[in-house]
Amino acid sequence: MSSESTDSSTVDQPDDLGTLSVVGIGPGLPDDMTQRAKRVIETADCVIVSDLYQAFLRDDGSLPPKDEVDDDGFVTRDNGHQQEIIRSTMGRQIELAKVAFERVREGDDVAHVSGGDPSVYGKSDLIFKMAEEEDATDVPIEIVPGITAALGGGAMVGAPLCNDFCTISLSDKWRGWEEIEQKLRAAAISDFVIVLYNCWRNYEKAVDIVREERTDDALVAIVNDAGRKDAGRNGEDHFITTLGEATDHDQKVSGMGTSLIIGNHETETWSNDYRTFLVTPRGGRDVENF
Repeated sequence: MSSESTDSSTVDQPDDLGTLSVVGIGPGLPDDMTQRAKRVIETADCVIVSDLYQAFLRDDGSLPPKDEVDDDGFVTRDNGHQQEIIRSTMGRQIELAKVAFERVREGDDVAHVSGGDPSVYGKSDLIFKMAEEEDATDVPIEIVPGITAALGGGAMVGAPLCNDFCTISLSDKWRGWEEIEQKLRAAAISDFVIVLYNCWRNYEKAVDIVREERTDDALVAIVNDAGRKDAGRNGEDHFITTLGEATDHDQKVSGMGTSLIIGNHETETWSNDYRTFLVTPRGGRDVENF
């Protein structure tokens, strides 16, 4: 993409165009979706969404029941608004981006649904790249943020992200492993709390690299399907262990919904009468200084 222009000003969009909204719905269940995301999905003329997220969005009526959708994907909501539901899959992203552009040019508002936050290892960048590729700079685009796995998982285990942290994807589909390794090592040396995404790929290798720079007693949380309760593919759970023992629990790493939160030298456990939490203090503060 071109980086020549830095003009961030906006212009009014033509009345005959719709808007392409790339919508982050967080973990998927309605409780963790923003009101803005819900409103955009409910009012869109066309919703592009995977089968899994369709099921989540039907929980509270953000999408109508499946049996009300006709064979062509159209449904009429209780308020009389007609929507088209288009099934999204990983292999159709380029095709669906083109469909979205054309629908917006026809005047429709399109909600392109993403889990988590669409700009955190999501599909936002593809939309911009495709808009450039397809000469679709006339298409209005907005990004609707959502709760990403680092935030959802962090909340599940306590407050591990209260100091500086970073996220690193272990997927080597677009980045070579050499680059991923460099980032892991730099983050470990810099004492960031590290949140690993796509742990179904190379997570043992990643842990071994971080161990070269951190002590084995550094705390680690293994988090599955944060925010999805029993609705996820494997069920929501978390497990607190140490960096030295993290790879001994590979049965806890259950797929794309798994994240690892690797604490820094200040991360500690904190317990009340009910459970144990993972906490990284902001540093340099006591109660009197708040």
